[in-house]
Amino acid sequence: MTETTIGIGGAAESTDMVLNIGPQHPSTHGVLRLRLVLDGERIQQAEPVIGYMHRGAEKLFEARDYRQIIMLANRHDWLSAFSNELGVVMAVERMLGMEVPERAVWTRTLLAELNRVLNHLMFLGSYPLELGGITPMFHAFREREELQAAMEEVSGGRMHYMFNRVGGLKEDLPAGWLGRARDAVASVRSRMDVYDRLVLGNEIFRGRTRGVGVLSAGAVHAYGVSGPIARASGVDFDLRRDEPYLAYGELQDTLRVVTRTEGDCLARFECLLEQTHNALDLADACLDRIADLPPGPINQRLPKVLKAPEGHTYAWTENPLGINGYYLVSTGEKTPYRLKLRSASFNNIQALTELLPGTLVADMVAILGSLFFVVGDIDK
Repeated sequence: MTETTIGIGGAAESTDMVLNIGPQHPSTHGVLRLRLVLDGERIQQAEPVIGYMHRGAEKLFEARDYRQIIMLANRHDWLSAFSNELGVVMAVERMLGMEVPERAVWTRTLLAELNRVLNHLMFLGSYPLELGGITPMFHAFREREELQAAMEEVSGGRMHYMFNRVGGLKEDLPAGWLGRARDAVASVRSRMDVYDRLVLGNEIFRGRTRGVGVLSAGAVHAYGVSGPIARASGVDFDLRRDEPYLAYGELQDTLRVVTRTEGDCLARFECLLEQTHNALDLADACLDRIADLPPGPINQRLPKVLKAPEGHTYAWTENPLGINGYYLVSTGEKTPYRLKLRSASFNNIQALTELLPGTLVADMVAILGSLFFVVGDIDK
């Protein structure tokens, strides 16, 4: 006689469930996979699984010359193409000891800030969309279109501009472009209050983001988080102010580093929004300065075969999503011996292992979207 006890229901309640979010889930920014361990509706563990978009850019750098690697570095963060190019050309120029013409310095600064606005507008529109609000996305794309038209006129590209060159820029600005760019900046600024009223003034949005996904300043330092996400947690660091490059040293009166102390999803959104306002102010300041500059060259003449001297250098920039670093090692050839790329999103996404445990599944998308990452920037 064998006695068998069959349990119905109860045992399942104490069993953890492993849930895969992705790699083709509509709530993620590209091909990212999250491996979650759940206890009911509460997340116990979270592991970001990356690499689905990896194209081996760092290895490809070693097989391309210094002109060609600009195209490769342009693409990892597809919302910040101009800023991506900057770090590469700055590293090569530093190796060569090259002085860039003043006109190129100010034009680079202007285009970098316009690119920053384009990047931020995408997240200002898409983040409310992930929480159920579709209207801000239409506003974001209208504003983006005006600035995209200005960027397209000057570079010929809408997404991958390929306008930077070692020693300066591809060519000078078109006739009358400064006035059209100024009009575009003024037009976008005049409608930016939409995000203050429509998004920040929405009690549902605030209820879904206030106090959710709090990232401490200690975690920011531990994971190497940078950019608006770090500043939303009270880490007051911005390379444009603390280690100026391009023309930022002369723009300190206009540059405003936006910080918050709460470290939650709402604080991250507020930092992004205020930083967009400031980027428009910086663009106006650059337009004023370029208009006052005398005519001059926009780039340096380069030899047919460009070779960097033997040695190594590190250049870093304050990209829209955080700090981008480029560690260049040269053996004196026309291709880099090694070019290590430190992308902002790669470090920022690590914070998910700290942020998600203990939260509800319903808050996962709010936290995920507030990290403002691009998956290509993670995978490189």
